[in-house]
Amino acid sequence: MSKLLEVNNLSTSFFTKFGEVKAVNNISFDLEPGQVLAIVGESGSGKSVTSMSVMRLVAKGGKIVNGSIMFDGKDLAKLSEKEMSKIRGKEISMIFQDPMTCLNPVFTIGNQMEESLKLHFKGMTASERHTKMLDMMEKVGLSNPEERLKQYPHELSGGMRQRIMIAMSLLCGPKLLIADEPTTALDVTIQAQIMDLMRDLSEELNTAIILITHDLGVVASIADRVNVMYCGEIVESAPVKDLYYKPLHPYTWGLLKALPRLDMKENELQPIPGSTPDLLLEQKGCPFFDRCDHAMECCRDGKPPIYEVEKGHFAKCWRYHPEFKEEQ
Repeated sequence: MSKLLEVNNLSTSFFTKFGEVKAVNNISFDLEPGQVLAIVGESGSGKSVTSMSVMRLVAKGGKIVNGSIMFDGKDLAKLSEKEMSKIRGKEISMIFQDPMTCLNPVFTIGNQMEESLKLHFKGMTASERHTKMLDMMEKVGLSNPEERLKQYPHELSGGMRQRIMIAMSLLCGPKLLIADEPTTALDVTIQAQIMDLMRDLSEELNTAIILITHDLGVVASIADRVNVMYCGEIVESAPVKDLYYKPLHPYTWGLLKALPRLDMKENELQPIPGSTPDLLLEQKGCPFFDRCDHAMECCRDGKPPIYEVEKGHFAKCWRYHPEFKEEQ
């Protein structure tokens, strides 16, 4: 199957008065139509900056300094802002982090949903726009869609606002949906409903999804593949089942040990010791060196390449060097 998105050697930096912060450092991944890719990691690992780089919405002071973002045959990194504005919302849509605050409180839901249709489908009549909005609201499971269009955001619950955001992002039939922490501030019951909804819509509309999250429990229910990020780098990439049943990178082991499970005994959670290194400082070796229980001297001296340990399962760790031998 042909690739919908191919990110090659992407690097995005923020330039501050203290120096360059390499928020995303030479990452590569791809995505097929209808596939769900999850990107996980601690806060500050580069997940959101990766998604903003794909959307070409990097915040002020930031810049894509290297690499290509091939989407449907076009390199997004080289497009002008005018060309990108035709793609955003129509071919690539995004649910931003904390969507509860993304809806404008002074406009009705109908006004805000209709805006993207007016922008991208100029020949569509008001009646056709109205019908399309109602249809999409029904698809995302909103009751009384006609009434919802007349309401303001403060009149809706958190779960309903989240569904509105999903409906808005899918209105123009995008090929790719980026969801940045889509279940933030929602209770677990609503989280499960939102994840099921996104999965069903992906299968029905053949929309590819990039899910940005730090919740590994959410990932298991929806993703086909997982990229684990640490300090702006992808340290492990695998099909979702392989990542859970046979994780390879010590950082992934740490994330899974910190995940509560029903079969876990009391006080069995094991947090990863220490904190992430300062990205203003040049990392000579593996960035996880100081926090890793399995670190070796070679980890301090140089960054490991990424190894394909098993078919489709990659890890960026010296333990998978062909000449590595476990110490006794």
